[in-house]
Amino acid sequence: MTLIKSISGIRGTIGGPTGDTLNPLDIVKFTTAYATFIRKQGVKSNKIVVGRDARISGEMVRSVVCGTLMGTGYDVIDIGLATTPTTELAVRMSGADGGIIITASHNPRQWNALKLLNSEGEFLTAVDGAEVLEIAAKEDFNYAEVDTLGKYIRDDSFDERHVNSVLDLRLVDVEAIRKAHFKVCVDSINSVGGIILPKLLDRLGVEYRFLNGTPTGDFAHNPEPLEKNLSGIMDEMKTGSYDLGIVVDPDVDRLAFICEDGTMFGEEYTLVSVADYVLSEDSATQPVTVSNLSSTRALRDVTERHGGKYFAAAVGEVNVTTKMKEVGAIIGGEGNGGVIYPESHYGRDALVGIALFLSSLAHKGCRVSELRGMFPNYQIAKNRIDLTPGTDVDAILNKVKKMFEGDSSATVNDIDGVKIDFPDRWVHLRKSNTEPIIRVYSEASTMAAADELGKKLMKVVYDMKD
Repeated sequence: MTLIKSISGIRGTIGGPTGDTLNPLDIVKFTTAYATFIRKQGVKSNKIVVGRDARISGEMVRSVVCGTLMGTGYDVIDIGLATTPTTELAVRMSGADGGIIITASHNPRQWNALKLLNSEGEFLTAVDGAEVLEIAAKEDFNYAEVDTLGKYIRDDSFDERHVNSVLDLRLVDVEAIRKAHFKVCVDSINSVGGIILPKLLDRLGVEYRFLNGTPTGDFAHNPEPLEKNLSGIMDEMKTGSYDLGIVVDPDVDRLAFICEDGTMFGEEYTLVSVADYVLSEDSATQPVTVSNLSSTRALRDVTERHGGKYFAAAVGEVNVTTKMKEVGAIIGGEGNGGVIYPESHYGRDALVGIALFLSSLAHKGCRVSELRGMFPNYQIAKNRIDLTPGTDVDAILNKVKKMFEGDSSATVNDIDGVKIDFPDRWVHLRKSNTEPIIRVYSEASTMAAADELGKKLMKVVYDMKD
């Protein structure tokens, strides 16, 4: 497996030949490149925050990252086992110059990664990320003299500070949640959710049982929070003992819910349901929401139902947050269960999503399955077109775009690949940054109709190739 270098950091598997995986040499090089970039932005505190999920390789990677940052002259605030949103908040709360999150998110146990933050605790922009990659490629950096080496600071206070910040949010109704006496089952996939979520749920007066709650990093199942990986908690929910099932990924920025009867609420509907609550409580004259182009149309429908306006962004968290700032969105995120609530911070945060969802459920006084029935019902089909290396994907997508530009029944968006919107369905084709493939996502009122639309566009592409 080749090391994957992107504007958001580096990612790879642990072990194997040098240069083919995420190894200490590459960790040193890219950490140094990042520190060099951050120093060029201007030093505020000379501190960089480091947090990690519970992956088996996390301690090794953390040691290399912290030592390298100290070698560049930066003081390190090590917050230990921490969620991605906790680390993001820690950068802001500590006034640090940046932060590094050691996590491969939903990838399997053998993976790890470095995710890079700016001084606002937000992911680097494409331009900034490209500069870090350029510095690393040129190895254009120096290390500190012995008298100016950085210091190591351990600070375990940020879980509590994160929870406090969630409870202080204007639309988190702690009293209503406590009075509802919710009982939930949580799958925290043997990572940091098992550390921080009990603290949140205790403060909210929620009774809970955890599955895979010990943060060993030895994941009990594939850690991506999709239905095919969640049979354990779905079976537990079918016992009828709980009001809600909660699932997070290893770094707790993605969130999925399971209904009281053991059926999936739908990962796409995490953001939809939370946004519906925020929109119903917000006093803005015309509230604005944002999600990426590959997310469900239900967010647009719900936003317009509340008299608001919806905008689409290119896929990727930094693209969503950039669009949210541009249009003044009160909530946004991604259909993979990522809730971004600016009153907290510009980052996907499962703790915020849980607290707002429970507030909504307490106010409505209904079952989770009943809440799901209040939203438009769409199904998304996900397909892919495998290409030979060297294929001009941009040329293919441009041809698809031109095919539909004269279609009065379709709206074409090309900010990220090509998305073709029809009155009752859509299809989105976009190239992968790491593989020779085109991802084909399509949505309609039924899975059969969505898959049919996706396959129709796939045939168009295959015919072009022939």
